[in-house]
Amino acid sequence: MTAGPAQPTPAAPPPAEQPRPAGNDSGLAAGGRRHTWTRELLVSAAALVLALLVGAVLIIVSDPDVASTWGYFFAYPPDALSASWTAVSDAYGALFLGALGGWKPITETLVQASPLICAGLGVSLAFRAGLFNIGAQGQLIVGALCAGWVGFTLHLPVGLHLLVAVVAGVIGGALWGGLVGLLKARTGAHEVILTIMLNYVALYLLQWLLTTNAFQRPGRNDPISPTVDASARLPQWGDTRLHLGFAVAIVAAAVVWWLLTRSTSGFQLRAVGANPDAARTAGMSVGRAYIVAMLAAGALAGLAGVQQVLGTGDPLTDGIAGSLGFDSITVALLGRASPIGTVVAGLVFGALNAGGLQMQLTTQTPLTLTTVLQATIVLFIAAPALVRAVFRIRAEGARTVLAKGWNS
Repeated sequence: MTAGPAQPTPAAPPPAEQPRPAGNDSGLAAGGRRHTWTRELLVSAAALVLALLVGAVLIIVSDPDVASTWGYFFAYPPDALSASWTAVSDAYGALFLGALGGWKPITETLVQASPLICAGLGVSLAFRAGLFNIGAQGQLIVGALCAGWVGFTLHLPVGLHLLVAVVAGVIGGALWGGLVGLLKARTGAHEVILTIMLNYVALYLLQWLLTTNAFQRPGRNDPISPTVDASARLPQWGDTRLHLGFAVAIVAAAVVWWLLTRSTSGFQLRAVGANPDAARTAGMSVGRAYIVAMLAAGALAGLAGVQQVLGTGDPLTDGIAGSLGFDSITVALLGRASPIGTVVAGLVFGALNAGGLQMQLTTQTPLTLTTVLQATIVLFIAAPALVRAVFRIRAEGARTVLAKGWNS
């Protein structure tokens, strides 16, 4: 008999899938997030180092005596290297001492950092919702206006006066920022244009109000307000300028962290910032998220204005905000739009501002060098690929969404 064709051997059944340990996915996700944040922190730190290197070059070039030694560098290199090292180390040493060289310098650093942290938190919060809030300057001015008016016009009991003044400043900044969110949600107007224009509106409003009887100091013709009552001032620490505003800034950072990471509203803000179309499909109100984000951002910037008036006791002038609102954008960028990063970045910029004066007095290095350092930090933060290339930092993992483009 002829044997039939061989029957194929049946395939072995696939092995049963082994159960995976519970919580493994969340552990991997958490590890990935920590890894990503570590790399983001490295990029920010590297940007700061590059900015200091650029500042060192500017110190050398701007000093005629040091620059002249480079004319015969190849004939005798030690002269140029020694003079350059002395100039740079003396300047940065004075900057360090002016910022951290004792209790008084440290308190001044904290005073300078407090409004930067609050306003930077406002910019960071808007970033996480996909909004580029350039209006912290105007929101800060309006907050200072409201808090200052309550501080020198109303005469309330101690404790109540301070509380009412702080609340007035926060509400003023919130309404100024919320207006941007409302227009964005209802008309689709771009927040960059709105906030830039409202910065000018707030500045000119301040300048006009300081010429009226309600705000101008009696007996003065220049635009300056009365000083706020002692009952409306933030408590100060001893004989320093350090006031309760720094503790308020830290509490504000904790609240923003909780809002973004532990609350439903924060999840919605982050979802809208990551992808508004997907968030809308999931049933979230994108317009409401924009309004809430800008209300909160304005409130935080208004809190920075409160500190400018009630913290140091400075009267209202057309320079009460300085460049704090714009510096806060840099703080938010350096801090990678995270509450903790914003606090650290605010401390760094506070140290630069506090130490810059000491650097100028000790080494005659122009005070504008600190401004150059801040601008250079922005430049390198805006070019992370360049920073990674210089320090060979690999780009992996998801990035924090800061803000969308013009067509969002």
